[in-house]
Amino acid sequence: MTAGSPRPLASAAEVAEAGEDDDLIVWAAQGMRPGVRAWALGDAVAVASPGASRRDRLVVRGSAACALPLVRYALAEAGPTYRPLGDAELVRAVSAGVEGLTEAVGFSWMVTRSAPPPQPAGGGAAGWLGPDADPEIATLLAGANPSSYAVPGIDRVSRWAGVRDASGALVAVAADAWSAPTVGLMAGVATAAPARGRGLAERVCRFVTRALVAEHGRAALMVDDSNDSAIRLYERLGYARRRVAANRVGAG
Repeated sequence: MTAGSPRPLASAAEVAEAGEDDDLIVWAAQGMRPGVRAWALGDAVAVASPGASRRDRLVVRGSAACALPLVRYALAEAGPTYRPLGDAELVRAVSAGVEGLTEAVGFSWMVTRSAPPPQPAGGGAAGWLGPDADPEIATLLAGANPSSYAVPGIDRVSRWAGVRDASGALVAVAADAWSAPTVGLMAGVATAAPARGRGLAERVCRFVTRALVAEHGRAALMVDDSNDSAIRLYERLGYARRRVAANRVGAG
């Protein structure tokens, strides 16, 4: 391979080393499961991850000088369904410098490597739900978070946790979804409208976060920048906020 050409990264360890163990890059690599491809060019790394949180993601990091030619190369290799995702400033530079990309749309990636303390007893205990709860979860999401990427039955939405009220009704949920070996991802957080304001979302998110950190070493999530209450909740649980952005090829 000639100097200055992107080099392929064949293993999760290679991706982690090239990307300096960047949480977002390592998550996108998904342990280099079948279909994932990754490349490095100078200080830039790009990972093409199919179906990561229901999108074909092209996660990128590095300087704009190296990232722009690497994104052009990766999109040519992976195809136009892949959506560049990375730190907001970098993705805006990619939007401006790579022909055919839409304007970058911002949101936040949040991560923690420390498990929050367990929830005090009382007020409804969070726990893992069995497959028989899928219809209840779907109903709760339809009313409380209809735009959730995580829904029961979707590939790689691994399991759901929930809180039930005194009557046994499911009132809050969160999912372990699209987790990578060393970065667990929490998604699908929702609380039934009549049960809001009781700290139930915090209970279920605390439970899932503790499990993900214990099993993967770190937990992460994605959240809209406009969702101030959710961001405050996640910060209380120890998550650090990182402004990211994404775009795509064309207007479709």
